[in-house]
Amino acid sequence: MTFKKVLSIVCCTLATIYSVTAQNPLVTHLYTADPTARVFDDILYIYPSHDIEGCTEDQGSNGFCMPDYHIFSTTDLINYRDHGVALDQNDVPWGQKNMYGMWAPDCIKKGDKYYYYYPGMPEDKSAFRRVGVGISDSPTGPFTWEKDYIKGIQGIDPNPFVDDDGKAYIYYGGGKGTGALKVARLKDNMTEIEGKPEDIIGIPEEGYREASFMFKRNGLYYFSWGRVNQNNYEIEYATSKSPMGPFDFQGVIMPNIDNGTNHHSIVEYKGKWYLFYHYWSLSNHNRLRSMRADEIIFNKNGSIVPKVATLRGIGTPKAGDLIQLDRYNDLVNAKISLLKDQPTKGWQIDYIKEYGWVQFDRVLFEKGKQNKFTARVASGSQGGTLEIRIDNPQGPLLARIKIENTGGWNNWKEITAPFINQTKGVKNIFATFKGPKGYLYNLDWIKFE
Repeated sequence: MTFKKVLSIVCCTLATIYSVTAQNPLVTHLYTADPTARVFDDILYIYPSHDIEGCTEDQGSNGFCMPDYHIFSTTDLINYRDHGVALDQNDVPWGQKNMYGMWAPDCIKKGDKYYYYYPGMPEDKSAFRRVGVGISDSPTGPFTWEKDYIKGIQGIDPNPFVDDDGKAYIYYGGGKGTGALKVARLKDNMTEIEGKPEDIIGIPEEGYREASFMFKRNGLYYFSWGRVNQNNYEIEYATSKSPMGPFDFQGVIMPNIDNGTNHHSIVEYKGKWYLFYHYWSLSNHNRLRSMRADEIIFNKNGSIVPKVATLRGIGTPKAGDLIQLDRYNDLVNAKISLLKDQPTKGWQIDYIKEYGWVQFDRVLFEKGKQNKFTARVASGSQGGTLEIRIDNPQGPLLARIKIENTGGWNNWKEITAPFINQTKGVKNIFATFKGPKGYLYNLDWIKFE
């Protein structure tokens, strides 16, 4: 066993034990792309692909280096548990070995079984990608992998859908022109298709299309996909009264975010609808992506209000959670940069000047439960004062700490101060910056205890 394989096993084991707290992106301990979100028994699961560094020129596919699949779960949209590797590339029964081409997967429940679909590079080289399936009694596995791929399907991005009447379908494909995206009926065993796949009709044929995703709302079928067109890569959608179409094109869900790709999914959880997608801002490399999420809104006529990607993302952290203020709602007299030489990946607020502030919405406080405030800071100057207020930059004061020179802009220290005032409920917080002229300090995260 190679050192790289041993390291991967160790990392996965540790990741299974610990939860991860983040806003956008949702996790930072590894790179995750193509997130399909599903809700099973009031728990939200995410089935993404996994980007890594280190492929040689003859490995990977289209510049991507993707060796396996992880599964994540959450109940609060803030803390995400990594359940470890669900399927390694070399455990695909019908696949090429060391292919590093484990692209976007998906998982669906039918009856009391969970069916995990994934594309792979077949050992028989009969197609660019084939689609395999695994079966489990649990949404996190272990899955029993079918020994052969699904006959009659060639393509990427498998997306299963089970309708209210129990009939199942699978959407897939990628390419240009008519027939780039397809749909097929699945047999009751969920491992075979009925008849022949059909072309998705009624969506734009210009440009490259991929990333099929189907969901149903108020009796209407929403089929969405990613398309490279004159506006680069956009997420678009169409609607129909039938799961197999024909579809009526509706427009854009998320405009281009200079992303290269933007495989997505849409799910309802606890009364709200969320768009899951990916972006590469954590790595500054479009082959090392990170999954993100934002809430979406429907108009009264059922159309989707186009969504611009945010840093703040989703979820309402409790005051006791680690709060990454750099995932802000608004920022004044400061900038955001990637952390340097840190054990964990992330961002910092820097170039902070007097009278600046950062706004972070939706933090849940329990009255009387918070008595201590801690901030991770660094300063190579005289420092300054950090205040935490609610409602607005001049609103009620919760806590205040004095920050002195820490020995350098990357010499981090955790500073703690007692609460000055208590509050209760969901609040928008403002971290305000005070001090002499010039740059005051850098700020990584805050927490309330």
